[in-house]
Amino acid sequence: MRILLGLFSITLLLGIAAAAAFVWGLWHFGQGLPEHRQLADYDPPVSTRIHAGDGRMIAEFATERRVFVPIEAIPRRVARAFVSAEDQNFFEHSGVDWIAVARAVAQNVQNVAQGRRLIGASTITQQVARNFLLSNEVSWERKIREAILAHRIERAMGKDRILELYLNEIFLGNRSYGVGAAALAYFDKSLDELTIAESAFLASLPKAPDRYYRERFRGAAIARRDYVIGRMLEDDYITPAEAEEARAEPLTFRAERGVQMVQADYFVEEVRRELLGVYGEQKLYGGGLSIRTTLNPEVQTIARRELREGLMAFDRRKGWRGPVTRLENFDGWKDQLAAVDKPAGAEEWQLAVVLETTPEEAQVGLTDGSRGRILLEQLKWARKALDGDKLGPAVKQPSDAIVTGDVVLVEKLEKAVDPADAAAAELGDEAVEGDENAPAAADSYALRQVPEVQGALVAMDPHTGRVLAMVGGFSARISQFNRATQAHRQPGSAFKPFVYLAALQQGFTPSSLILDAPFAMDQGAGLGKWKPSNYTDRFYGPTPLRVGIEKSRNVMTVRLAQYVGMDPIVKIAREFGITENLPPHLSMSLGAGETTVLNLTSAYAMLVNGGKKIEPTFIDRVQDRTGKTIYRHDQRPCPGCEGLVWQDVAPTLGGAANDNASSPVRVAAAGPGLVSVPEGQEPPRHAMPVPNIPDDRPQVADPRHTYQIVSMLEGVVQRGTGIRIREVGKPLAGKTGTTNDSLDAWFVGFSPDLAVGIFVGYDQPRSLGTRETGSSIAVPIFRDFMAAALEGQPATPFRMPPGLRLVRVDAETGRPARPGDRGAIWEAFIPGTEPTGGEGVLDGSDDSSVWLSEGAAAQGRPRQPTVGTGTGGVY
Repeated sequence: MRILLGLFSITLLLGIAAAAAFVWGLWHFGQGLPEHRQLADYDPPVSTRIHAGDGRMIAEFATERRVFVPIEAIPRRVARAFVSAEDQNFFEHSGVDWIAVARAVAQNVQNVAQGRRLIGASTITQQVARNFLLSNEVSWERKIREAILAHRIERAMGKDRILELYLNEIFLGNRSYGVGAAALAYFDKSLDELTIAESAFLASLPKAPDRYYRERFRGAAIARRDYVIGRMLEDDYITPAEAEEARAEPLTFRAERGVQMVQADYFVEEVRRELLGVYGEQKLYGGGLSIRTTLNPEVQTIARRELREGLMAFDRRKGWRGPVTRLENFDGWKDQLAAVDKPAGAEEWQLAVVLETTPEEAQVGLTDGSRGRILLEQLKWARKALDGDKLGPAVKQPSDAIVTGDVVLVEKLEKAVDPADAAAAELGDEAVEGDENAPAAADSYALRQVPEVQGALVAMDPHTGRVLAMVGGFSARISQFNRATQAHRQPGSAFKPFVYLAALQQGFTPSSLILDAPFAMDQGAGLGKWKPSNYTDRFYGPTPLRVGIEKSRNVMTVRLAQYVGMDPIVKIAREFGITENLPPHLSMSLGAGETTVLNLTSAYAMLVNGGKKIEPTFIDRVQDRTGKTIYRHDQRPCPGCEGLVWQDVAPTLGGAANDNASSPVRVAAAGPGLVSVPEGQEPPRHAMPVPNIPDDRPQVADPRHTYQIVSMLEGVVQRGTGIRIREVGKPLAGKTGTTNDSLDAWFVGFSPDLAVGIFVGYDQPRSLGTRETGSSIAVPIFRDFMAAALEGQPATPFRMPPGLRLVRVDAETGRPARPGDRGAIWEAFIPGTEPTGGEGVLDGSDDSSVWLSEGAAAQGRPRQPTVGTGTGGVY
């Protein structure tokens, strides 16, 4: 009894001591713990997501890629998968699972003896405490604090809230935080679209978030996924049949599913800079903003493809600059090739080494160890680039271009003839034989090189200024410098339409005659005389304004600007957003002032939209993380827009209604007194009135004058420097531009509902070539872009405003046409300014003959110009 009593006393004392130690431990380790109640106001950094105009996601900005999903929106199978994988007793314990702790202690005794890694027994609540309030320090002190906090959290909030915090905070690899972001990153699905197998895979990731999605760990990932499926079956969350089906499902990630993001690097960067300036870095990268942009993915894809092919076609005309590098021997050529760095801009091509050449083809080896061939037809363009515009001898066999050991860039061919070769042949290069539509051999490749030349393309809706597509260079990997918005270049003759617009505002008409003859201006003491000339170095005598634009006559443009004066031209350049401070020098009339592709394209858009002021925009709407709209580009009031109705309207590319479309489409509209359509039900198919939204765009030019310019620019395509575009077969207009020494090549043009600007030039300005112009470089890009972008669209004519009268005139002389004249066209005139055939010519002399009609004089406009002579005058 004494022994038993002694043992009891000792046990009691030990128990009291243990209890005291436990209480002291709670007090000691509970001191200074973070306030767990802050979890009630959990506001995590959430990704900002950028969407195209059709809702497709095109980019994401985040320090932690996360999409917050409330617990009510997380499907049961996803939540249960994590509970089964991480904490089977989650709904029963009070923060710490003591049974799991005991089991882990026993297991760790064996692990220590066997030299294996220790395992933990943290519950989901403990992981929440660690992730939110503690660090990842490995120590028993941290585990005690973690257990104390877990108990406090369980007392302060419900299981659903704890699970919501856990599922939105946990890191799941691939830069993804939370189940919402992980579902998109791995499977490109929302949570409610995930299968049981995909849910189980996400639940397997906390054990090794940076491992299981990698290809070399695919077997381990499947094994871990199947383990989670088994736990879900054990917990009665799924049936045996569902478990069997889930285990049989292949593990396929989004990259293998063929998901492709829209390539819009320059557009996205422009949006990012704009958002950063308005909202700041913290809100941009963690505010969970939802940005609806103006981007049209289909138009962007076409723009990127055609600009790249146009730059490649030009670059081919300049010859082959040689291989990326050379291999001195073929010992382990696959490994040697894998060690070669791919040049910037070649991300869509492959590296290959030339293994052998024959008279008909070159055999190449690729980085994956496979082999292919480059046929002689694909090498004929690769004449050696010499100094200047000179090229080496013609390529008659593959070894004339590439030799054994050369490491080159290649692209797998889908057709027997490379389209870029065909484009080069069209512009005068050696013809390429073969059937372009014939399928290529499975192992056929084409030789590639990254162009040195750069360029930009902007496409916008001329009625709203919404930028539908923008490409700022051949590849953002070469440079993120955006040549569409950041490069200020001389537009050359692409500026001329605004000189002619100033003339129309001063009383000229499309048929007014301007003398195209030698012109000289005294530039001041010791500077000599400025003597502009035409591209052909010829002069053509009295020429109508229309022909001056169509044929891009420099001398008559300068003579016209001299008479009109530079002040009206400077004002137009400012009002149309081309440049704020155009120097009032006469040379500026020929496009010597600098501007950007975006500015000039928006100026052309204002011509085709009837002279309405627009501002180019990339963002339609910004919503915060709760879905509240905090910015909307279109601020016009829309009374009665609460009710949803539908109306059949004609489709257009840019979004404006098209009266000539043949296939109506349904769009959402609204109107007072109309019944909303319940979600999920088909709306009635009949026309309904749409809201009367005011047009608040300022009028910067008379729509009659802008239509006259549009008509003359249409002539550029029909008969002038842009005649190659005519084969598109739809109403198109625009103007070429080429600067001195061919440093810059432009074409800016439009259809009735799409404005497009194209620029090509070297970043460090140098000549594009003695025969290279906007017509040879930019026009083919515009033509191919418009052919693809307008495919399937009706041939909509340009819209003529009221207040004009159409008169048949001779296109070459501007005089009234006679019956049977073959060169007659319909010209638009303001009533009272129609030609009579007796107009004079603006020739720069004091005794010029009458050059305006009687109708113009009757309206108070001058009948005879007075052009100064003498120093500084026109000679």
